[in-house]
Amino acid sequence: MNARAICIGLLLLGLFRPETLAQRDDLKKKRSDLEKLRRDIDTYEQKIKQKERKEHSTLGLLDSYDHQASLVRKLINKLHDEETALQHDINRTRGLIGGLNDRVSFLKGQYAQYVAAAYKSGRTYDLELLLTAGSLNEMLIRSEYLKRFSEQRRTDIGEISGQRVDLESQRARLQEQLISQRELIAEKGREEKKLAQRVQKRKLLLADIRKDKRSYKREIDRKTEDAKKLEQLIAGLIERDRAKIRKPKAPGAKPHETAAPPVAPGQDRVTRQEPAAGQGLRRGSVPWPVSQGKIVSRFGVQQNPALHTVTQNNGIDIDVPAGTYVDAVADGEVSTIWWLPSFGNLVIMNHQNGYRTVYAHLSEIAVNEGDRIKQGEQIGKSGEALAGPMLHFEIWKEREKQDPLQWLAPRGAAKR
Repeated sequence: MNARAICIGLLLLGLFRPETLAQRDDLKKKRSDLEKLRRDIDTYEQKIKQKERKEHSTLGLLDSYDHQASLVRKLINKLHDEETALQHDINRTRGLIGGLNDRVSFLKGQYAQYVAAAYKSGRTYDLELLLTAGSLNEMLIRSEYLKRFSEQRRTDIGEISGQRVDLESQRARLQEQLISQRELIAEKGREEKKLAQRVQKRKLLLADIRKDKRSYKREIDRKTEDAKKLEQLIAGLIERDRAKIRKPKAPGAKPHETAAPPVAPGQDRVTRQEPAAGQGLRRGSVPWPVSQGKIVSRFGVQQNPALHTVTQNNGIDIDVPAGTYVDAVADGEVSTIWWLPSFGNLVIMNHQNGYRTVYAHLSEIAVNEGDRIKQGEQIGKSGEALAGPMLHFEIWKEREKQDPLQWLAPRGAAKR
């Protein structure tokens, strides 16, 4: 008997396990998350229809567009992840089935050779094997070997044939899931089409709102309110991190696990982690979050000569085409992903020594809360605000607002 082949076969058998309760719970949760996303998208669809009937071009309608677009993007990403995971499982199962087929073929071949030899020589071969034993003890060992050899062959074939049936059933189940997944992918295509239509509608809505001077004034008021909310959000993150340091770990608690701040509509709770070590923020040498664009609004007090208003900018606004890649300016951890009317989708990152960076007006977000990101890695794409396509960028040291231009490297050094 080929011992190496037997060991490989047993290893293949050990790789297969029936679907565990944890896996079923995980699948159930994923399906529940998808259903919740669909319900939230439908809710905003109804809100949009109501607002479109009552309010032709308002900031509230624009907010509803943005909220729904964010949810649709999240749904599309989840559908894509589900498809990838399912295809991986199918490939794995096919590999196991192939290995077991080889194992069964090997055993059948060996058993057929044994039966053929026994048929040709009758019991002569077995008898000869026994009689040529050097001692009574060796003869008994050979007799037991012949008995077990025959029984083990039949047992192996029966057991592995049964495993193959189980695996075939598993593959059939996965194929059914693939059919369901293809239906989900078709849904993804419909959602992508809906998203493209919504983006186009948003552009038209923005154009109408920009013609209305009252909308600009209202947006200035909202931006002031949202700047305060963003400041409160950062203060909450700071307190959470301090509490995490002060609070003794409970028995069995996982490292770095902390309580999360309130979650915005349509967002998931996640476990946060400590900022990653590595490239930090150094004054005058921080790379720019975008590789192009000009500053259209600086840090500090800003005056609008047309509207005769004075506002406070806690960061800088960089004029870049919508869809421009936005990169992390330093190693760190994605602390939170949020949404505010005047800042749109935003990402806050934690860095070493109490520093935080804010990236706002994102059309797409390529990271998740809790992700550890290296300097220069993409975190998303820029979007469009009421004032035009741009990226809003802030730097904080604890609760102190920093002028990003004092930290960013000279523009020529920022090109990558």
